Amino acid sequence: MSILFPSDSMDAASDLSLSKRYSTALLQGEILIETQLRSTWGGAVTAQMYLPIERSRVWQQVTDYPRWVQYFPDVTHSEVLHSNVSSPVGLPEGTSSKSVYQVATKTFLFLSLQVEAYLSVSEIVQQEIHFRLEKGTFTDFCADLSLQDYENGTLLTYTVKATPNIPVPSIFIEQAMQLELPVNMRTMRQVMCGS
Repeated sequence: MSILFPSDSMDAASDLSLSKRYSTALLQGEILIETQLRSTWGGAVTAQMYLPIERSRVWQQVTDYPRWVQYFPDVTHSEVLHSNVSSPVGLPEGTSSKSVYQVATKTFLFLSLQVEAYLSVSEIVQQEIHFRLEKGTFTDFCADLSLQDYENGTLLTYTVKATPNIPVPSIFIEQAMQLELPVNMRTMRQVMCGS
């Protein structure tokens, strides 16, 4: 089960001042979803979930990019091509950068497509990961993952914005993201928590 929530709820969520209703839903294993208008052909979705494990353990797992094939069933290949552990010029101390290559199988309408993305990834240790498209089968793609301490575990927030390079109306992309992302997040939680 996932819960759709309005934009103003996401602002409260990112401040950790979630209403009791959203907090209870998160702690009970619900995935909170917010869709946003992107463009005529793109989609944007934000999902939040609670993980009953400490942030340092979550960080170790989300930055193990080859393991993303276990978290997201659509992702068939994920590898780190290049890694720079020192802080890149212009980025805060504790930031590292990587180049990641991913391949996924996506279904839009009744078409099954293989998509690929070469991603520039910047990491702020145990806080945020930013994925930006370098090249691939998208007109644009970006994703942001953030971690915050919450209750006795971690609040994970994941935002994806994408426009494929095939003309699929945004309503279909948003619906697909809205349906797929909660399933993927639950899979991620099961793999990370071992249940």
